[in-house]
Amino acid sequence: MLDLHRQIEESVASIREQWNGAPRAAIILGTGLGGLANEIEAEAAIDYEQIPHFPRSTAISHRGRLLCGKLRGVPIVAMEGRFHRYEGYPLKRITLPVRVFKALGAELLIVSNACGGMNPYFRAGDLMVIEDHINLLGDNPLIGINDDRLGPRFPDMCEPYDRTLIERALAIARRHDFVCHQGVFVAVSGPNLETRAEYRFLRMIGADVVGMSTVPEVIVAVHCGMKVLGISIVTDMCLPDALEPADVPKIIATANEAEPRLRVLVNGILAGGW
Repeated sequence: MLDLHRQIEESVASIREQWNGAPRAAIILGTGLGGLANEIEAEAAIDYEQIPHFPRSTAISHRGRLLCGKLRGVPIVAMEGRFHRYEGYPLKRITLPVRVFKALGAELLIVSNACGGMNPYFRAGDLMVIEDHINLLGDNPLIGINDDRLGPRFPDMCEPYDRTLIERALAIARRHDFVCHQGVFVAVSGPNLETRAEYRFLRMIGADVVGMSTVPEVIVAVHCGMKVLGISIVTDMCLPDALEPADVPKIIATANEAEPRLRVLVNGILAGGW
């Protein structure tokens, strides 16, 4: 997309018309994880439809607006709802907000998601800090002509998730006495859930949890030079030999119940600096 840089500039200019702050961090809130938005001292709330080139969020429980303000005294921007490949958007458009956040001044991306657990030691409602990921979306947001103003042609992915922030998040969980694993997230396109054979395959290649988001945003954040912390909430267990039909309302309810622990991690990270 040859005009990507122009699209970023136009999106930034539109946001600046309603908010002149300089965010240090950006947060992406996934399915059922919008409760953190209530803690943000919002100075502006902008519907995605008002921002040029932002897609419209069509996923269940995704409100579809950008909050600009402060959390724990830190200037932030937060997405109440994200975009997915299964909604029909190209990955370059899905990840445009990350580039906009970088252009606004954000140095850190905190990305959350609801996911299915495949590690038998996990339980529904547990949190997992992402230490690595596997991209099985069949696409990559960096495909095409590279704009060197936005990042390098071949970004290194040996440490897409910041090790210091991972250790800090785990320490916060221990201090507050709740379960928080670290593991590997695998992204698939969806929207159908996986078959028993697919869950066996995903577990065999090293994944602990599976979801339909996050990886494109992280790839672009790394391309932009941002630090990344990824947090997953295990909303249901996907064990092939004990598989049950997916219950979407139950999945969202589980995410809602675990969300206060996500808030503890995010608040702790922001309060501690990076």
